[in-house]
Amino acid sequence: MPWWGWIVFGALLLGAELFVIPTDFFLVFLGVSAIAVGAVTWLGVASATVQWLLFAAGAVVSLVLFRRRFAARSAQPANPRVEGLVGEVGTAREPIAAGATGRVELRGSPWSAQNVGDAIESGARVRVERVEGLTLCVRRI
Repeated sequence: MPWWGWIVFGALLLGAELFVIPTDFFLVFLGVSAIAVGAVTWLGVASATVQWLLFAAGAVVSLVLFRRRFAARSAQPANPRVEGLVGEVGTAREPIAAGATGRVELRGSPWSAQNVGDAIESGARVRVERVEGLTLCVRRI
């Protein structure tokens, strides 16, 4: 493959990761490896076998050495505004059986809530025990 083919291939892989297919940084390392092979090929490595071996080795080495670091840095932290709801008191908008999901009102907004205690009647006061995503885990007070 000509040197510019590797550069285009690498750019397509990077673009796919960024704009089309979120693969948790796998395509980034393949794209960087392809661009590096393009640069080496431009400098004079002409054998197709050597190019593909360099691409494979670069991709594997970069994935093993750097993927965890990049993934850890880009991890989304927990939303402190939602996590801050633990311990808050709300009101059940409907009856919620033990272990079932229903609606509660908290801070003037309706929330999806899972009952982690005994049955809750409509209008009963509930306390937020924990938050799982956007679902409040509540218990009757």
